Amino acid sequence: MRYARNLVGVDDIARFADRLDVRSPAEFALDHLPHAASTPVLSDAERARIGTLHAQVSGFAARKAGAAVVARNIATILDTIAQDKPLAWSPLVYCWRGGQRSRSLAHVLGEIGFGAMQLDGGYRAWRRHVVAGLATLPQTLRLVVICGLTGSGKSRLIGALGDAGAQALDLEGIARHRGSLLGDDPALAQPTQKHFETQVYDALATFDPGRPVFVESESKRIGNLQVPEALLAAMRAAECIRVDTALALRVEVLLDDYAHWRNDPESLNQRLVPLTSLHGKATIARWQQAALQGDFATLAADLLATHYEPSYSRSIERN
Repeated sequence: MRYARNLVGVDDIARFADRLDVRSPAEFALDHLPHAASTPVLSDAERARIGTLHAQVSGFAARKAGAAVVARNIATILDTIAQDKPLAWSPLVYCWRGGQRSRSLAHVLGEIGFGAMQLDGGYRAWRRHVVAGLATLPQTLRLVVICGLTGSGKSRLIGALGDAGAQALDLEGIARHRGSLLGDDPALAQPTQKHFETQVYDALATFDPGRPVFVESESKRIGNLQVPEALLAAMRAAECIRVDTALALRVEVLLDDYAHWRNDPESLNQRLVPLTSLHGKATIARWQQAALQGDFATLAADLLATHYEPSYSRSIERN
């Protein structure tokens, strides 16, 4: 496909170290290109106001008011982000669908002399690219799935493999969740589903198909996020390596990985309540009492033996 002089397609994104997302901060928060910087030409409030003007008055009135706001915000971008850039600076600029917002900034930067380029089709084109890639890329890779009971150190092994130069896909790291009932960290919000998929695709696209890709075994969901279907299918068909770790060490790993719950036993106990239907009120009360007394070693050992081991074993059988 051929593009106009200042337009590039999604296949060319890797050429650009600097990627300017001119959409509103709310749009950026939902998802954005990897390594993009939020550089809005309309704030959330400004975008809403211009949209209301378009709906209630006219497109002409909205364009006129919007142009004034965009011009002021572009001036701020020139005074800040672009101020110290050399003439050779060549950022990629994009908005929702490659329309007026990104075209305005790209045009002004181009008139200055910068080699600014606009993403043809904008974020929508990127999103279609991600969806298509997630449907096909997993089947091109040789996945090796790391299996093992909760606390066996699978995530640590994935990290160590990556540090040693192996190809490793850390799904739980990307999801900011350890995949279990207590796997979230209140200090870390999970990404949106779309941004999770963007990061997974970005990782998959960097892998060499001629080398194995190590990934931890997962169920369909990691916290609130869904693992892409084609990736999950490829994982279920892949060869596996099972990690067996002594119970005492698994307790230590669990205590270390979930250390943040020690500072908030009340919240921890609330998380245990949904397990009542599986284990009964007496068991839940025993676990909650151990948490309140600070006896987390006993709680961890009991959770592993009573809840995690049976649950994980059933999951491994299914998957």
